[in-house]
Amino acid sequence: MIIQSKNQYNKIIYLSLIVTTIVLIFVSNTLSISYKEALNFFHNSSLLSILTNISTTIFGQNDIALRLPFLCFYFFSVILLYVNTKNFFKYQLDRAVSTIIFMFLPGVLSASLLVNSAIVVTFCTLLYIYYYQKTNKHNYFFLFVFLFVDNSFAILFLAIFFYSMSKKDNLMIYISLILFGLSMGIYGFDSSGKPKGFFADTFAIYASIFSPFLFLYFFYSMYRLGVKNQRSFIWYISVTALIFSFIFSFRQQIYIEDYAPFVVIAIPLMVRLFFHSYRVRLSEFRKIHNFFAFLVLITLSLNIVITIFNKPLYLILENPKKHFVYKYHVVKELSKELKKQHINFITSSDDKLLLRLKFYKIYKGKKYYISLNKLNDYNYSFPIEYYGVTVATAYVKKI
Repeated sequence: MIIQSKNQYNKIIYLSLIVTTIVLIFVSNTLSISYKEALNFFHNSSLLSILTNISTTIFGQNDIALRLPFLCFYFFSVILLYVNTKNFFKYQLDRAVSTIIFMFLPGVLSASLLVNSAIVVTFCTLLYIYYYQKTNKHNYFFLFVFLFVDNSFAILFLAIFFYSMSKKDNLMIYISLILFGLSMGIYGFDSSGKPKGFFADTFAIYASIFSPFLFLYFFYSMYRLGVKNQRSFIWYISVTALIFSFIFSFRQQIYIEDYAPFVVIAIPLMVRLFFHSYRVRLSEFRKIHNFFAFLVLITLSLNIVITIFNKPLYLILENPKKHFVYKYHVVKELSKELKKQHINFITSSDDKLLLRLKFYKIYKGKKYYISLNKLNDYNYSFPIEYYGVTVATAYVKKI
């Protein structure tokens, strides 16, 4: 009976993951390359550049191939989280709920679609946790490799330092400190600019990554587990990232991609705390828990829909540029319109636009000039519409 139940939940998880990944592949084809993604693809020499160039060399220079490596990291991250919770929950239902929440977190879905290091860091961290849970030992090789993968692993080194102090593991205290120092030396620490508080902004971003009510309960869960002295290795990783992101946000705007991957991996801790609190109460005293769970489900579902199917938002926005993913739209459709007119070489005062168009094989040339601002004299105009709403218009004139 238990084995049958376990197999049933396995089927649900893996089927949900496969369907979600297929949907994300289709969604990735509706996006255009952004300027930062184009910089990574054409100019930078980071891991992101290597991944995207290898993928597009194999599968062709298109948006699906550009984002495919990150969709793969998403796929295996979900599997790793599910595997890591094998002995963490008493009930298979709790384990399935934990994995599905992680799978559908707006921030995790977004990270799987964009060319950034967040989902890569999430995968690497879950892989490290898997090894640690299996062997109860730290992997020095993994930690050394992580040092060169991304600057955000400085947070992991710091978390290991605090965890090692609690375990009185002197060797890992020194190793984690050395790795943290090396990370700071390689990547540096940005403290430039005028000090300005961004605490509220950081809190709002976390709320969008989790969905508002879910993040509030997550925040409470981390506090509750800390107070009850139930501080696991995962708790140290998540709380270290959470605390330092808020500390630094008091002075400057932070890159949330450096912290969020270490925060979201603690979803199982939150789910276990919730179900424990739920089950110790009689049914008549579970109304608040049921209401909160319903509220979280509704807001999370809404955030998922908006994250994946966001173009209809243009119907209600007065200024299309205020759309939260506007910088990932327009250019692919524009390139198609240009090619219809056999315009394959173009120049502009907007270097960012030119670099983005280059991905779609519209190269820099001197025969035509393009602008997304209206020109007094132009030969062609290309309105880009979504759901009947003109979100941008490109003007082209012969030189």
